[in-house]
Amino acid sequence: MTNMLATADLCDDNSQLEHFQILEPLFQSYGTRAAFHGQITTLKLFEDNSLLKLTLQEPGDQRVLVIDGGGSRRCALMGDNLAQMLIDQDWAGIILYGCIRNCATLASMDVGIKALATHPLKSNKRNHGERDILITFAGVNFKKDHYLYADEDGIIVSEQNLS
Repeated sequence: MTNMLATADLCDDNSQLEHFQILEPLFQSYGTRAAFHGQITTLKLFEDNSLLKLTLQEPGDQRVLVIDGGGSRRCALMGDNLAQMLIDQDWAGIILYGCIRNCATLASMDVGIKALATHPLKSNKRNHGERDILITFAGVNFKKDHYLYADEDGIIVSEQNLS
């Protein structure tokens, strides 16, 4: 991410926008890519990563996958295998309102993941979940095709492309 896309600078330059939102600082960074941005694709899952795996089989086209995992800290929704799919399919990154696992391996991967925490238990596989719907967590509404910018300072969302 270049300096012109730093979230602090984007906030300074665009905070007057009506549809400009800043996430509550709940997320940890995993992977070597702390900064990423792109248009949003949303998933709503709860302790079941079937739809996540299916979605990561598609080309990401540098989009950001935003996942409402219900804030569950009872299992992980993704680990290093799904992170590799994220890389292979050209997704810009993931915001996960839930947990990841295999964090030691993720620490060396060229991937951008923001999640609540780590958990060693894998998720269920019940084929439940919804895609491209409005989701809300961390004080922000996420809609398909809106724009997300993440770096070491935080995460912001805008209806408009700020880059």
